Amino acid sequence: MTKTKPKTTAPSKPSKPSKPSKPSSTSKPSSTSSTSEKKPASNKHKSAPLPTQQSGYKRSGRAIVAIVGRPNVGKSALFNRLTRSKLAIVEDIAGVTRDRLYADANAFGVSYVLVDTGGFDPESEDPMTQGIALQVHVALEEADAVICVLDGTQPPLPADREAVNLLRRAQLPVIYVANKVDNANTGLASKDLYRLGISDLIEVSALHGHGIGDLEERLVGLMPKREQDEAPEEGRPSRIAIIGRPNAGKSSLVNRLLGEERQLVDDRPGTTVDAVDALYDRDGGDPVVLVDTAGIRRKRSVERGLEMLAVMQAINAIERSHAVILMIDATAGASEQDAKIAGLALDRGRALVIALNKMDALDGEGREKAFTQARETFSFAPWAPIARISVKSGRGVTGLITTARDVTKNHRKRITTGELNRFFEETLEHHPPPTAGGKAIRLYFVTQATVAPPTFVITANYPDKVHFSFQRYVSNQIRERFGFEGTPLRIHYRPRTKRNPVPE
Repeated sequence: MTKTKPKTTAPSKPSKPSKPSKPSSTSKPSSTSSTSEKKPASNKHKSAPLPTQQSGYKRSGRAIVAIVGRPNVGKSALFNRLTRSKLAIVEDIAGVTRDRLYADANAFGVSYVLVDTGGFDPESEDPMTQGIALQVHVALEEADAVICVLDGTQPPLPADREAVNLLRRAQLPVIYVANKVDNANTGLASKDLYRLGISDLIEVSALHGHGIGDLEERLVGLMPKREQDEAPEEGRPSRIAIIGRPNAGKSSLVNRLLGEERQLVDDRPGTTVDAVDALYDRDGGDPVVLVDTAGIRRKRSVERGLEMLAVMQAINAIERSHAVILMIDATAGASEQDAKIAGLALDRGRALVIALNKMDALDGEGREKAFTQARETFSFAPWAPIARISVKSGRGVTGLITTARDVTKNHRKRITTGELNRFFEETLEHHPPPTAGGKAIRLYFVTQATVAPPTFVITANYPDKVHFSFQRYVSNQIRERFGFEGTPLRIHYRPRTKRNPVPE
């Protein structure tokens, strides 16, 4: 089954009409529309609209794969197996996984985002189970492919049939998996699952790893072709996601830049639900696509339903952007949650600009305090520029976009191998690496492997013994020499081998 996505030339993402309770993302504010009147999604999921992926843009970044199925079929065990981790709690009782869990995964060199969901049982009247069913719908809303997990040791149950029917109507590529198939006897029992009308079934054992390679091979084949993260295609603008906590001024910034009330703005948090694209080319610089996103709250503050979907879409917006602007309310100050949001961007290798908004509401001492606090909060990213702006007055807004363009260019900057090694020679002559365990560390050669983010590979005789302080020194020297402001750097140390000899 192949999922289709309509192509459009318009940069903005249309609203999804399948959710009547969600306001149109392109509508203008009026006296009769207020997001404060939005009601939380109902728990009556039997009549809930189906997720259909009606996105109006060609998506980029990594594919998103959701794991679904009824309770206690081994979804979390399979999640841990595919992510090579123990992130999901695994117990032999139903309902352990309640919220969705996200993690990076890799199969045959293809990176993707894996989403674990709670057990799907639409017949249950338990409010908690109904909430889990809503989470399944939310995960499918953004998924590119689905792994439907069934228990290979049991005949199909009504909940299995409901899950299969849901996936058929959702029009997503699906891989059906019979889990817990540990031997020939259970393999024979799993054939009973074909009564669900499934044309193909992969038998696996998440506990022992049987069949995982076959599953990953099939999964890679189903993943849609995505745009490259390294750089925009010829003639296509860079993408800049505007992220942050609720009510930091993200939509107001978009409106100020576009010169129109494109985004609905309200003092109360939660106004923006969809991640909405808008083309900005008014200042004579290179055009960029601004991606306005919903505010990301602390996890325990996130409500089920539309807001959870909004958070997922914000994360997806980071995935498909080249750089992010992290908006912060300077009157409230930078917080631990802001640092976590920045971490989401850095984990995905995105360029970063920090914008302290509402600086006009502070006096001179308050502005200086807000800046100092922000620099301390983001001490893990001292290379990220901090812009002091006021969206309300327009102060610093044009400069913010100029900075965002600059860091995006740095994000895609490539240094020639000759230039890198001349620099490296000078650096080692001035500050050679310290010895480790009585062994002299030799660094032979450096090359830039990729861009977006800039990634360097250094060949050494004992790569595992290069001290972290010296690694930090090398990173800082590369930044100082070549000007990689605003972008994370990846530096890998590898051993000297016959396959990777040091050039003469």
